[in-house]
Amino acid sequence: MTANSNPSQGQNTTDFSMDDFAKALEQEQYDYHFNKGEVVKGKVFQHDSSGVYVDIGGKSPGFVPLSEAAWQSFSDVSEVLPLDQEFEFLIIKEQDSEGQVKLSRRQLYIDQAWDNLTEIQEKGKLVQVLVTGVNRGGVTGQIDGLRAFIPKSHLIEKENFDDLMDQTLPANVLQLDRAQNKIVLSQRNIAKSSAMAQLQENEVVQGKVVKLQPYGVFVDFGGVAGLLHVKQISGGHIDSVSHIFKVGDEVKVVVMEIDTVKNRISLSTKVLETYPGEFLEKRELVMENAEERWTNHQAKKEES
Repeated sequence: MTANSNPSQGQNTTDFSMDDFAKALEQEQYDYHFNKGEVVKGKVFQHDSSGVYVDIGGKSPGFVPLSEAAWQSFSDVSEVLPLDQEFEFLIIKEQDSEGQVKLSRRQLYIDQAWDNLTEIQEKGKLVQVLVTGVNRGGVTGQIDGLRAFIPKSHLIEKENFDDLMDQTLPANVLQLDRAQNKIVLSQRNIAKSSAMAQLQENEVVQGKVVKLQPYGVFVDFGGVAGLLHVKQISGGHIDSVSHIFKVGDEVKVVVMEIDTVKNRISLSTKVLETYPGEFLEKRELVMENAEERWTNHQAKKEES
């Protein structure tokens, strides 16, 4: 047999095992292309004097500078990013030549705080702002690490500003400008927001007629008013709302819709009728068992 007669001779006889194959796939799986602005999860595995190293599954660990470890001040980075704990981070700088990305917890928190404020504004809810400064124009404060301003004209307390320092004030979000890092708050509509928060859609509530218009009547619920449109009063013909209501009347209505963006509450008594025009003929009876009527109306709607 010649030297070349052995088919394995001259070839690499090392087996490429299933374990090797799995490791190769794993390496490929974690060969991520991390992009700035993305949110990633990672486990803290090392602290040093300049920051924190995080395993995010890449070829190199992610790095969190001390200035980006948290939005609030801290004396020891282990307080905010302890070892062996997993957190979400925002990528603020893409991979360098060694494959390392720069991460931030501070910026991620700030982004989430802006998202929360936007949702609060849309829903017309109140925020709590900690007053940290005063000037002639109003007061400045902090909301989840974000700087906010309440103009003097939008404050309940307009004289003794110094008394407001370090106080927590309730307020509405008046203006948000994320690009300009601008947050303006107001205390003008606190009572209205609180009253609005007490109302729920698809519930029967009692209020007082405070204004008559050709298109309907406005019903007040202790600081906030809703519109009972003429088409929602009854299924019967109505010549004028003044023939049915007068200012000061107590009335039970169904809250059909609460639109916090347009600051509008839509009401109805027509849905309490068992036949068109019943409210006009038997108003007291309809009001007397309004809750039962609404329950029956909803039950029939579900059946159909």
